[in-house]
Amino acid sequence: MLTHVVVMKFTDPADAPEAKARLSALLGVVPQIHTIQVELDTLRTEVSYDLLVMTTHDDADGLRGYQQHEAHMELAGWLRPRLATRAVVDF
Repeated sequence: MLTHVVVMKFTDPADAPEAKARLSALLGVVPQIHTIQVELDTLRTEVSYDLLVMTTHDDADGLRGYQQHEAHMELAGWLRPRLATRAVVDF
């Protein structure tokens, strides 16, 4: 099992709730996603990121399949211009 974690900071934090809804909607659409958890930051400190998404996959090939899936690519096209930065950890 491979867990994929991404934290995102938006140029406009008001985009984070829409991103959460769009990311959550991938479950059941992208077959390589076993589980997905999407959370918004609540404390909003100066070092906080706005959103966390954590997905699980069978393995690295499953993660790549998710990343290359049409629904994920469409979402990424919406997300990327709105992001100030992001960080990823896969384990």
